[in-house]
Amino acid sequence: MKIKLLGSSVPDPARRQYVSSYLVNGTVAIDVGCLGFYGTPQEQEAIRHVFLTHSHTDHTASLPIFVENAWTPAGNCARIYGSVATLDGVQKHIFNDVMWPDFIALSRNMPPFLRAFPIEAEVPVEADGLQVVPVPVHHVVPTFGYVVGDGKSAVIFGGDSGPTERLWEVAHQTPGLRAVFLEACFPNHLTGLAEASLHLTVDMFGREVAKMPSGIKVVAVHIKVRYREQVIRELQALQLPNLEIGECEREYNF
Repeated sequence: MKIKLLGSSVPDPARRQYVSSYLVNGTVAIDVGCLGFYGTPQEQEAIRHVFLTHSHTDHTASLPIFVENAWTPAGNCARIYGSVATLDGVQKHIFNDVMWPDFIALSRNMPPFLRAFPIEAEVPVEADGLQVVPVPVHHVVPTFGYVVGDGKSAVIFGGDSGPTERLWEVAHQTPGLRAVFLEACFPNHLTGLAEASLHLTVDMFGREVAKMPSGIKVVAVHIKVRYREQVIRELQALQLPNLEIGECEREYNF
């Protein structure tokens, strides 16, 4: 399984991750913060499945751009997956004929721009040889983390979340788990903000890692760019085994 964190900044894209998009095997995406600005329209057309963790803009911002870029008259459009709440938010606040044309309605009467598929907690979805399992996590809007496996190895995308439990219970039951991509948004002095917004500080990150199966790689992502260097110093001070600081545009192989 090949995973790439997509960059969202023109200068220094490897370290400036302002919004979130992950690409798996070139055809399956987790979130679409910057997916619509990735590569060529032909490369975007190859992405057939997009799984949304939740409705917040840093995870959905480029969805209409992606849908437009990937569209062809052949009608072989991308499938967009998310919880009922997330897809409802996308319809109401993006494809609403105010922020963007209602591509969902237009797709009923012409070669479709996208097809939306509501998914349920812990019900697997098959996508281009991958099994994707949504697991609810603890955030201010309904949010899924995703367990993604190819039959040989599996990885977890933690999504946006404060301290959570069920995802790590599922992690212990997942054969071949190789890695977790987990947010480390804030330095420790912003604990109040993290608790209010249901994100993780570095110390919270460390406590979540303690809930995971041992021996797996943990990739710290979604670090707020303004605090990146401080967060990295605090993460390194934890001396966690198998910790990596996530970098965009790098390909991870599992």
